[in-house]
Amino acid sequence: MTIERTDPPRDADDVTSVLAFLDYHRDTLRLKAEGLDKDQLARTTAASSLTIAGLLKHLALVEHTWFAYRLLGRDEAEPWASVDWDADPDWELHTAVDDDPDDLRRMLDEAIEDSRRCTETALAEGGMDYRSARQNRAGEHFTLRYVLLHMIEEYARHNGHADFLREAIDGQTGV
Repeated sequence: MTIERTDPPRDADDVTSVLAFLDYHRDTLRLKAEGLDKDQLARTTAASSLTIAGLLKHLALVEHTWFAYRLLGRDEAEPWASVDWDADPDWELHTAVDDDPDDLRRMLDEAIEDSRRCTETALAEGGMDYRSARQNRAGEHFTLRYVLLHMIEEYARHNGHADFLREAIDGQTGV
């Protein structure tokens, strides 16, 4: 599947703008992973154990955690629910190198699609001010606005990591 990334609109309402920027960064990560085989997805740089495979799996976890689990209050889904996070807090980053590349891409794609459905639900029930079902440790609820902006930040940060990793793999830059 070829990923086609669309620039966010220059003049749009809040919801359209935020969703477009989030999709732009989601697509950027998928473009960084496009065409790489299992060995290439598992490569690291000399200073880090981070891999593009790990980024794909991590962002699938982050999508599920923020939208389905925190925002809508759903139960944790597999494979996340049965992970012993105390034994390995970075389990998704460490185990991804053993996963099939198509499975990793599908996992992220499915998480993104579910997050979009969660976003539609929240928008319909309260708009950008929709309050999360789950609270943080301080007892505060998250707004949908916060979740979406946090996800843009999450993708933007990890896309920077993917830039370095992809360039080290095959010299590709500028995606």
